[in-house]
Amino acid sequence: MTQHALEAARRLAPRLAARAAEHDRDGSFPVEDFRDLREAGLFGLMVPTELGGTGATFAEYAAVATELARGNGATALVFNMHASVTGALGAVTEELAEALGVPEEALAARDRLLTAAAQGSWYAVAMSERGAGARLSQLSTVYEPVDGGWHLKGSKTFCSGAGHADGYLVAARSAADQSVVSQFLVPAGAGLTVEPTWDSLGMRATSSHDLHLDVTVPADRLLGGVEGLALVVAQLMPHWLVASYAAVYVGVARAAIDAAAEHLNARNLAGLPAVRSRLGRADAAVAAAHLTVAEAARRVDEAPGDAETNRWVWRAKLLAGTTAAEVAASVLEAAGTSATRRGHPLERLYRDARCGSLHPATSDVCADWLGIAALGGDPDRDGSVPRW
Repeated sequence: MTQHALEAARRLAPRLAARAAEHDRDGSFPVEDFRDLREAGLFGLMVPTELGGTGATFAEYAAVATELARGNGATALVFNMHASVTGALGAVTEELAEALGVPEEALAARDRLLTAAAQGSWYAVAMSERGAGARLSQLSTVYEPVDGGWHLKGSKTFCSGAGHADGYLVAARSAADQSVVSQFLVPAGAGLTVEPTWDSLGMRATSSHDLHLDVTVPADRLLGGVEGLALVVAQLMPHWLVASYAAVYVGVARAAIDAAAEHLNARNLAGLPAVRSRLGRADAAVAAAHLTVAEAARRVDEAPGDAETNRWVWRAKLLAGTTAAEVAASVLEAAGTSATRRGHPLERLYRDARCGSLHPATSDVCADWLGIAALGGDPDRDGSVPRW
């Protein structure tokens, strides 16, 4: 079944690419892309087979995300958010649930959300906030218990897919104890307001607008059924918070090489040694980043949460982000000024690729994490600021 998903991603990529320029220019959300993803069954990629999904591994997700990104990085990036939610939910085994104290009714609620995804629902992530970024411990959005559920109030930024998703993974702090951070799956509808703020350099089609919440949700929308699990899950599953982006930017970088090759051949510039060497170096760099992502994904599937696995996770994000930006810049220079015109694929890919280092964890944070680890410290606790 997972091979079918990869084939579907490869089949869809040209369709996504054909629409990418228009959505980038207008800053509009690629609704048709997500209709295609739904019809291909990809919203159930990370859902266990017993709940109607594909039951993909993290490595298989990475392969699918890379192929989608070769079509449109913005679409792949929003899909990554949905995969992160469903992947993290699906990874809660019975043993882990018992260790975390997850009650049976919370597991039943999780299964309902995953089944809905397999049937075509998709979820966005509402975690980042102005002034706090993606650091869970610094959030200002708060929640408190009310009769029959929970009330959440606050504002989120960079919420990719805002206004289009069927539900939003919202991180919030307890109003009673600011050290307790929990996550909720908030359904789209009343109590949520989208403020159109996304007009960015790259990834313009993600509709990563601000999302304002003043909403009450049923009790079973507290993920895990236990307060305070958000920071624990961030430590146990850093691959979804960090390395899932990496596969997207490997795909964007590969798309930049493909677009450059097409442009250079069409302009009869392929005979220039300097041009060929730029593409050769770009090809080698993207292959190396791809292998790093694949190794990180393999280790995630075999030994999730292991110290060495986590080092590969942070390496993957660092290398994918920096490689995408460097490769896109180099091949754009090889292609020449004509490729910088608005609407040229390389111009869009250059801007999209530049965003890879900026997604949390940023390249500087990744490098710092790895540096502390190399020095024998604890990179999750020895940094000057909280990672999450």
